[in-house]
This record gives sequence, C-alpha cells and structure tokens, in this order.
Amino acid sequence: MWEFLDRLITLALPQVRDFQGVPTKFDGRGNYNLGIKEWIIFPEVDYESYDKAQGMNITVHTTAKNDQQGFALLKELGMPFKRK
Repeated sequence: MWEFLDRLITLALPQVRDFQGVPTKFDGRGNYNLGIKEWIIFPEVDYESYDKAQGMNITVHTTAKNDQQGFALLKELGMPFKRK
C-alpha cells in the first residue's frame, strides 16, 4: 500500500499532461477518492499490451476523524493538491 501511494505521488501523477494537482474534495470522514482516466501513467504498465485506455479509481482510507485531518495527512505524505 505504501509503495503504491509513493509511486502514485512521485511517479504516476507527474506523468499526467498539464497536471495542476489533484482535487481537494474528501468524503466528510477524512477519506480520499481519486479517479484516473488512464492507468498507463504507472511506469510498470506495458501500454503496448492494451488496445484501449483503461481507468481506475483509487480510494485512500485513513483513520482521520474529519476531512481536515485527512487533508493534513495526505499533504504531509506529499499528495500534490491543487492550489485554491
């Protein structure tokens, strides 16, 4: 889990063209959901093996009690949130 989150933050998200950061919307309980249109942004995916783009949903479930704590946790872990 930690390795996946690290790869998402440091390798995959910077691969997205015109990347401006991820939305800051949480679920009200400190958990975060993120949709990715094409999962070929991960370097270990062999994109030549796939004939069409495939997306994925990522859910980061935290032990935070509210959205502010969840935001602080993910920000500290390096999640690149959009600036308001």
